[in-house]
Amino acid sequence: MATIDGRPAQYGISLKQLRELMEHRGREGVMKIAENGGIHELCKKLYTSPNEGLSGSKADEEHRRETFGSNVIPPKPPKTFLTLVWEALQDVTLIILEVAALVSLGLSFYKPADEDAPVLQEEEEHHGWIEGLAILISVIVVVIVTAFNDYSKERQFRGLQNRIEGEHKFSVIRGGEVCQISVGDILVGDIAQVKYGDLLPADGCLIQSNDLKVDESSLTGESDHVKKGPDVDPMVLSGTHVMEGSGKMVVTAVGVNSQAGIIFTLLGAAVDEQEAEIKKMKKEAKRANKQKNLTGENDGRSQIKGSQAPSQRETVTSEITKSESEGNHLPQSSSSGAAETGHKKKKKK
Repeated sequence: MATIDGRPAQYGISLKQLRELMEHRGREGVMKIAENGGIHELCKKLYTSPNEGLSGSKADEEHRRETFGSNVIPPKPPKTFLTLVWEALQDVTLIILEVAALVSLGLSFYKPADEDAPVLQEEEEHHGWIEGLAILISVIVVVIVTAFNDYSKERQFRGLQNRIEGEHKFSVIRGGEVCQISVGDILVGDIAQVKYGDLLPADGCLIQSNDLKVDESSLTGESDHVKKGPDVDPMVLSGTHVMEGSGKMVVTAVGVNSQAGIIFTLLGAAVDEQEAEIKKMKKEAKRANKQKNLTGENDGRSQIKGSQAPSQRETVTSEITKSESEGNHLPQSSSSGAAETGHKKKKKK
């Protein structure tokens, strides 16, 4: 059987079981810990001591990092310089200038045949490309400067953020001594001391507390302070602030496995999904517009054909009625003429 620092390499509780344990609040959390044999039994499963803490050996620390993860939430990858250049090119003013520059360049190379043009006008047309090229150069300069400023600001922000995280220390017990370590070095199984004003860097279960009250508004949105204790509500979560009292807890989840890490991961995934949905909606809108244009053209053609057919029918029927009316009028006129001649003959007689 493999051993790490004189103890078994297999822990008595898995990462999945620790996650399920931290999902319970209030009396449910107390009952869940009692089902696992109590807080001291949980410490035994994690091979830690409520009073001595972790041994502090390098092998033990590395094994815990490999098994339960480190207390670091990986940031979103920074945007590349080319991505910032592309975003700078999306400005409406720059797009208008780009189109104007291309049109100016195109017109400068177009030379209509005009023999009577004066010499000065020919020289101006020969140097007409300078204006379009100057606009393009100005656009390129603006885009590069904007992208460089955004890139430098993002690098400075990330450097400042890393410096703040590196300077953030927390009190833990290792080898029976209280020591201040960086938040990123906290491991599952550490015995951490919490006090008034602390921002909790990891999830844990309380071993003991003294009038401990925590502000969980960053997670739940409730402004009321929640009383914490081994017999009341033993679960304390990362990202919450200690408002009153003090206590001691055993760390059960760090990094992306902690409550704050899960929320940050979901937020990052939600942002990516939202961007993908926006792109998908834009594509669908373009397709719908194209289909509407096509259907509109087809309807217009059908309406034109439909309007032409009745007009043709009307012309045909009008011609028929005219011919019929002319045919009816001609015999009547001839008969009336014959009748008039007959009356004249009778009068002569």
